[in-house]
Amino acid sequence: MPNTPERPRRVRVQRDGPLLIEGPVEVVGEDGEVMVSQRFTVAVCTCRRSRIFPWCDTSHRRRCTPSGPGSRAGRKEDDTP
Repeated sequence: MPNTPERPRRVRVQRDGPLLIEGPVEVVGEDGEVMVSQRFTVAVCTCRRSRIFPWCDTSHRRRCTPSGPGSRAGRKEDDTP
């Protein structure tokens, strides 16, 4: 549904994923560069690994998980080191 004065723009936050924003959107970068997307839903990168930053390219899915000694892999939330 499009953004209207009666209905604010919806932004969906995902754990370990991009911000999903109902488009179209205009993003202003740190350097002041303005990037525009006319898509219905826009995925904005939050991990900063994207090759097309600020847009998400799913690079967050290729995150390496440590498996050596001292890593948190395989531990429960309440386990202590």
